[in-house]
Order: sequence, then C-alpha cells, then structure tokens
Amino acid sequence: MPVPLPQPSEAQRALDIYLKLAYPDQTPFVVRSQLQAMKNWSGDFFKCLVWVPDIGQPPRRYAARLGNAFYPHMKLVVELSPNNQQYLYRADTHDRHICPARNSPDYATFCQLMEKNQHLAEAIESAWEQAGLSTFKAYLREDLKRRQAGPQRA
Repeated sequence: MPVPLPQPSEAQRALDIYLKLAYPDQTPFVVRSQLQAMKNWSGDFFKCLVWVPDIGQPPRRYAARLGNAFYPHMKLVVELSPNNQQYLYRADTHDRHICPARNSPDYATFCQLMEKNQHLAEAIESAWEQAGLSTFKAYLREDLKRRQAGPQRA
C-alpha cells in the first residue's frame, strides 16, 4: 500500500519555513505567483503544476523550484524515505551538477555560491526539524541509531 503524501497543511508549514529563510527581505513575484497557484489549486495538493514529480509510478519525489535570494534554482523537495515508510523534506541546492571546471575563471565564485547554498539548505532543514517536520538528515541519523543498536529481540 502506498505511503500517503504529507498533508497540505504540513507541506505549507515546510514552505513557510523555507521561504522565510530563503527570502529574508522580500519574496520575488514569480515565487509569490507559484504560492498563489498552490493556494488556488482545487485538486490534490501535490498535483499542482508547481510541484514537479519524478517519473515513477507513483512518484517518489516532488520538487518545487523556489530558489533563494541569491540563486533561483534551489528546490524544496518532498521525497519518499529509503525504507518507503514516510515522506521527507529536503532543501536541494540544485547546484552540484553545473559546477565549472577547476581551471574556469568562474570556479572560485561558483564554489562560494555552492557553500552559501549549502549553509542555507542546512538552516532550512534544521528549522524544519525544530518544527517537527521529517527531514532526510534526521532519517539518516535515526537509521544509523537503529543499525548501531543491532537487531531487536522479542
């Protein structure tokens, strides 16, 4: 039986936290338009066109490209956990695949951008955890604890 997607109210909390940290001054018009589309959507929340599902049937991952104040391609991702038991929130910096070559004049600047994106993603995910939302990093920590504890005996 498929795992249910997060409730829209929970996803909205994740969105609110993401946006507060990604855009401390003002959310751009294009992102406000995406949020309005989600708000006005009358169907299943994750079928709104703002959410891009992967090609799986059913999808395992939904991503909303919301960007941040200094990089427009960062995404809020909702993805199925590796054990297929729950959906997790992740801030995807979406910058690793386009890093210029080390000998490029843009390399150092882009590395600084990647570092800035990573710090922001960590802050967002930490805020999600503090708000009681499930994150990929929290899942990995819990999985490691379970593995270190060894098999449970009945």
